[in-house]
Amino acid sequence: MSTKEIKRKPDSPALTTHDVVLKLNAATLLTQPDASKALQMVLDTITDCLVSGGHVEFRDFGVFEVVTRKSRIGRNPNKPEDTVEIPTRKVVKFKPSKKLKQLILDSTF
Repeated sequence: MSTKEIKRKPDSPALTTHDVVLKLNAATLLTQPDASKALQMVLDTITDCLVSGGHVEFRDFGVFEVVTRKSRIGRNPNKPEDTVEIPTRKVVKFKPSKKLKQLILDSTF
């Protein structure tokens, strides 16, 4: 089975949902609508897990987890005397696997 080349603008290096759907369509027997539904189900499952406080681990890729950043004092760089309290918040953190880190280090882009 041949894989379709992803065409994107030179100034747009981001991989989009549509790009992934096209790759799934080319590599499997899924139609584009079915590939889109499958991808959305995977993303929804990951989102549900993170929202419920869990973490998502993909071997040889990395781990997604929710971490809480503590509150801190921020400053306006244009007026350093102005301080603003930045409240505590939850953020999603991604930790790449050793294999992914090595692949990126070895890449020549």
